[in-house]
Amino acid sequence: MRCPFSLLSLLLLTLPGVALAQVDSRTAALSKQLGQGQEPRLRSQAAQGLGASDDPEALKPLCEGLKDPSEQVRAASAQALGKLKELAGLECLKARKRETDAATQAAIQASIQVLQGLKEQTPRLYVSFGGVKDKTGQLRPEVVKSTEARMRRKLTQVGALLAPTKEKKAAAKGVLRKHGILGFRVQAEILDTESGGLLVRMVCVSYPDQLLLGDVEVQASGAKPEELLKVLAPRIIEEAADTFEWDT
Repeated sequence: MRCPFSLLSLLLLTLPGVALAQVDSRTAALSKQLGQGQEPRLRSQAAQGLGASDDPEALKPLCEGLKDPSEQVRAASAQALGKLKELAGLECLKARKRETDAATQAAIQASIQVLQGLKEQTPRLYVSFGGVKDKTGQLRPEVVKSTEARMRRKLTQVGALLAPTKEKKAAAKGVLRKHGILGFRVQAEILDTESGGLLVRMVCVSYPDQLLLGDVEVQASGAKPEELLKVLAPRIIEEAADTFEWDT
């Protein structure tokens, strides 16, 4: 680690509210188009856009897209779920075992293979995620829950195997020995900033020994809290991965 047992405050991230709002509204617009568009071609394009969005909120509309009356839309939705790489997509893909269209069935199987591969990838680190605390006292519970989901998603993307809650120390050490990796416990909190934005701080300790390694911070302003957190949630994981050298 670069700075063991010290507190690190990194990165002032100021993002324009317009750009953040566009990210949020695009997912909502594509979801609406997939669910209500008149032409299969337009619904298929919406599915493709959701698959490329890197937004976990695209999961639900894409799973619904697997039930579309058009084979073209169902196939596009199946392909998009593989591109989105949200592990929860495995459940809805596997639920479509009775799909009769050959092209759609092929797309379903291809996406299942992608997601199953991601699920079974060799872990690069072991992470006990302590969740997110709202220190502002102003956030809706669903916003905090969504932020936690985005952080878990990003942890998976950087190669983390997530530890179960209330894991025994001996069990954790067994996992570390089995995979030959290091363990970390992270806990995030959301705070207000003087500029009217939000700051996300993440504390990192060794796991399961609980030795303090440090913390990282990212912050942003200029948009609604839920829009800011959609950007800050994955960003704080990237900063932690870089600061605590999770790739080594």
